[in-house]
Amino acid sequence: MQYNKGYMAIKFDEDKQNRKVDDLRKQEEEELAQVLAEAKYNIPYINLLVTTIENEALRIIPEPEARAIEVAPFKVTGKNISVAVRAPSRPEVTLFKEELEKKGYKPTFYMVSLASLEKAWSRYAEISFAEKSKSGSLDISPSVLADLAQRIKTMGDVGRVAEEITKESKTHKATRMLEVILAGAISTGASDIHIEPEEHEVHVRFRLDGVLQNIMQLDFPTHKLLNSRIKLISGLKITSTTTAQDGRFGIFMNEVEISMRVSVIPGAYGESVVMRILDPKSIQHEIESMGMDHKLYSIVMDQIKKPNGLILITGPTGSGKTTTLYGFLRKIYSPELKIITIEDPIEYHLAGITQTQVEEEKGYTFLAGLRAALRQDPDVIMVGEIRDGETAKTAIESALTGHLVFSTLHTNDAAGVIPRLIDLGVNPKIMTSALRLSIAQRLVRKLCVECKKEKTPTELELKTIKNILQTIVDEKKDLASYNVKIDQEIKLWEAIGCEKCNGTGYKGRLGIFEAIESDAAIEALVPTNPSEREIKKAAIPQGILTMREDGIIKILNGVTSYDEVGSVVDLNEA
Repeated sequence: MQYNKGYMAIKFDEDKQNRKVDDLRKQEEEELAQVLAEAKYNIPYINLLVTTIENEALRIIPEPEARAIEVAPFKVTGKNISVAVRAPSRPEVTLFKEELEKKGYKPTFYMVSLASLEKAWSRYAEISFAEKSKSGSLDISPSVLADLAQRIKTMGDVGRVAEEITKESKTHKATRMLEVILAGAISTGASDIHIEPEEHEVHVRFRLDGVLQNIMQLDFPTHKLLNSRIKLISGLKITSTTTAQDGRFGIFMNEVEISMRVSVIPGAYGESVVMRILDPKSIQHEIESMGMDHKLYSIVMDQIKKPNGLILITGPTGSGKTTTLYGFLRKIYSPELKIITIEDPIEYHLAGITQTQVEEEKGYTFLAGLRAALRQDPDVIMVGEIRDGETAKTAIESALTGHLVFSTLHTNDAAGVIPRLIDLGVNPKIMTSALRLSIAQRLVRKLCVECKKEKTPTELELKTIKNILQTIVDEKKDLASYNVKIDQEIKLWEAIGCEKCNGTGYKGRLGIFEAIESDAAIEALVPTNPSEREIKKAAIPQGILTMREDGIIKILNGVTSYDEVGSVVDLNEA
C-alpha cells in the first residue's frame, strides 16, 4: 500500500510538471503571435482563449473555409466584424476581406495564435445554421459579475443583493437581476439554476452538490423581463412560448470562460428555465481526488494506459460519469495520441482533443460518429453513451482492432454490464476479449468539515455497518488498508449546517465506486449468459470493494454521512 501511495504521488508530480511545460509552450506561442502582429503585420493582437466568441460571427464563414484559410470571425456589431487570423499576408485572406467588404461589412483583423483559432473553430460544433439568432447582441459585464461574486458568499446573500436590485429602475432591473443570479450561482458552486413559475409566484432555485435549494421568489412582471433577457442572449426565439427551446451563451469570470446551457419549456403558469453552468474548473479534478480507493485507482491507472480495450462506466444521470471520463482523457492525454469524442452535447471543451457533437436530426448519431471517428485514425475514442446494439457491437469491434474505447452504459451496478451487452446482441465469445473494466459509480455529498458533528449510531445503522464490515472480511478484502478495523468502535457523523456550507451541512461531492475486471473467471462465465448475482460471486476474488462497502468505509472515515450513502445505495441489500 505504501508503494502504491508513493507511485501515485510520483505520477501526480510528473503530470503537474507536464502541465507546466504545456502552459509554457502556450505562453511562448502567444508571445510570438504578439511580436509578429506588432513587428511584421502591423495589426492588433488578441488572445481568444480569454475572449468571448460569438456564434453569430462564426456563421459568416463555413467551418471548412475558415480552417482552410486560418481565420475565425469572433465578434460582430452591426456591420463591424472582428476577425482572427494567423497569416494575414495569404492571398486567400485578402480575398476573404474583399468578399466581406462587398457584403457591406467593415472587417478588422487581429493576429492570433493557432491555439486561439482552435478554440474558435471548436465552437462550430454548437452552431445550427438552420436558424439565425440574435445571440451575442447583449454582453454581461465580467467586471460586474466579478464584483457581485465578491459580495455574494452564501445563498442567503443572493436574496439580499437581489432585494437591493428591485429598488433600481425598471429599465435595468432584468439585466441586474440576471447578473445577481449568475454571480450567486457561480460563487456558491451551483451546477444548475432553475427559474420555475407557479400559480402565485416564481421560484429561483440552485442545484448545489446535487440537491435543489430555494434561493428567492420573483414576481411575474420581473420573471417576464428576465425570461426575455435570457432568451435574447441565448439565441432563442423571444416570441415563441409554446415550444421547448435550447440555447447557450458564455460569460467570463477571472479570465475563465463559463458556458451556460439553457433549456426553456412551456408550463401551466409560464415558461420554466433551467441554466446548466458549465464551469471548466468543475471537471479539472484529478482522478486521485474523485474518491477512488487505492486498489481501484491502481487498477484504473493500469487499464487506461493500455493501447486497446473497452472501459465502461455505469450509473444514473447525474452520477458523475462524464467527469470521470474526462478525468481519464486528461490523465492519458499526450500530443502523440489522437483522441476523438462523440458527445451529446459537448459540455466542456478539452484542449488538444477532437470533440464532436451528436445531431440526431442530421443523422450524426453515436453510431455514425463512432464509425466516422474510426476513419480518422484515432488512438482513443470516447463515446458518450451506448444506447443500442449496433453502437455496442461497433465499440467492441473498435476495442478489438487496436483502439482504447471509453463509454457509458445504463445499468444499476458493474455486474449488470455484461448481461446488458448480451441483451444488446453482443457476441459473448468476443466480449471479454474487448471489455477490460466495468465501473459503477454514484455521487455523495461530503460532510462540511467546519460543522459536522459526531453522533451515536442507531441500532439499525450499527447492525448494517457491522454486517457489511464482516462481508469485507469474509471476502478476504484488506480492511486494514482502508483505516478501518472489524472490532473498532462505530462512530458516525451528521450534517449540521453553517455559513461555510450554505447551511446544508455538506460541501462538495465525491464518488463511491465498484468495478469488475474481465479476468479468467469472468471470461469463463460469460458464454453461459450469467446473471448479475453469478457475476458478482465470480468477481469476489478480485478484492475490489462494492459500492456498499466503499460507502461504509467513507462513512466510518467521517467523509460523508450514513444518510447520504443510503440515499444512493441500498445498504441493506442481501
